Amino acid sequence: MKLSTVQKVRKISSRTFLNQYMKPRLPIILEDFVDSESPAFTKWSYDYFKEIAGNHLVNIYGSDLESLDRVASKPISQTHFSEYLDLISSQPTEQRLFLFNLLTIKPEMKSDIHYNDVTNGKILKWLPFMFFGGEGSITRNHIDIDMSHVFITQFQGIKKIWLFPWEQSSLMYKLPYNFHSLANIKEPDYDQFPALKYIKGYEAIIHPGETLYIPSGWWHYIQYETEGYSVSIRALPSSWLEKWRGFKNLVMIRHFDNAMRNLFKERWFNFKIGKAHRKAKRAISRISK
Repeated sequence: MKLSTVQKVRKISSRTFLNQYMKPRLPIILEDFVDSESPAFTKWSYDYFKEIAGNHLVNIYGSDLESLDRVASKPISQTHFSEYLDLISSQPTEQRLFLFNLLTIKPEMKSDIHYNDVTNGKILKWLPFMFFGGEGSITRNHIDIDMSHVFITQFQGIKKIWLFPWEQSSLMYKLPYNFHSLANIKEPDYDQFPALKYIKGYEAIIHPGETLYIPSGWWHYIQYETEGYSVSIRALPSSWLEKWRGFKNLVMIRHFDNAMRNLFKERWFNFKIGKAHRKAKRAISRISK
């Protein structure tokens, strides 16, 4: 596995971003995608969140690696938002909040973020999501089911994100009818998953105020280097092929997988594991030739 560092830029023009990054689908870190004068940088804090939504019940998620047979892992517990913030503030923990949308619960918070929109209006400002995690928590290697472009802005803490293009899906042992990989790329077992030796990707480390652009269909593995939180917004897929893939994933693929898992249980999962390994072997063979 080979990783290159994602470039960081400031004051990039819309034309340059669209032509050099969004159209060719290449990741980049934007240092000023969110205006530094945005109220969120001075107004938001854990104490502020406790004050406005501390009593709200939230679903807690653990390690995704324990639910490889599912499109999305199930929550491991539920607690009040204030208690979760106290937990991540006091100690390292794998516990995280997945798609907890505080910005929907408190929609007035959306006005606290001012964007320097380099997409010429493609981003969906009305559909933001917040992600919280403790130090050491991870999100397994996956692609987003809707195939959207994603802009992740860090507001507190540091995140490390590994990125890989869609074209390397077979090399990463993508599970058929799912959107994550079978292999643990953080601690790769090259004997069990030899195709991992051939993958080439990027590493991005984002700090508060920085925004990582993840192109449509790109794989991403996320690790919280410290506790913290981020906000992501999306832009719809660019090409008709990406739009079709996103529609198919949302409307057909995930429901088909759920039905087959309910019918055949472990046999269905074992079938997918076998198919992922066979596709990886064929990908290695193509590279060798």
